[in-house]
Amino acid sequence: MNARAAELIATFALEPHPEGGWYRQVFKSNQRVQRGSEDRSAITAIYFLLADGQKSAWHRVRSDEIWIHLEGSPLTLHIGDETQVLDASSRIAAVAAGVWQAAEIAGDYTLVSCVVGPGFEFADFEMR
Repeated sequence: MNARAAELIATFALEPHPEGGWYRQVFKSNQRVQRGSEDRSAITAIYFLLADGQKSAWHRVRSDEIWIHLEGSPLTLHIGDETQVLDASSRIAAVAAGVWQAAEIAGDYTLVSCVVGPGFEFADFEMR
């Protein structure tokens, strides 16, 4: 594994994510919102890292999601039938609630933050 990727995994205490890669939740709002009959945190944020050719499996969540490129190789984000590359010049992409998405990298590693609102819950997560 790339030395910087290993350093980030250790520094941020990242754990394996079910969709692939590494993650850790770094923020969960104490503010609560209602979505239908469900009570949710208003917003959540994670660090998410892909290294050494890892891919994020096709998945969707029931909330809007913002991807923010923090460092490393460009990340190709597949959003439905579209593709967007996140890198140092194009750092942010949005994925609407319920839209299938997947991510992959071409280089050694990529660190992103993913912000979800209403907040992410694994019960709202579906993977192909």
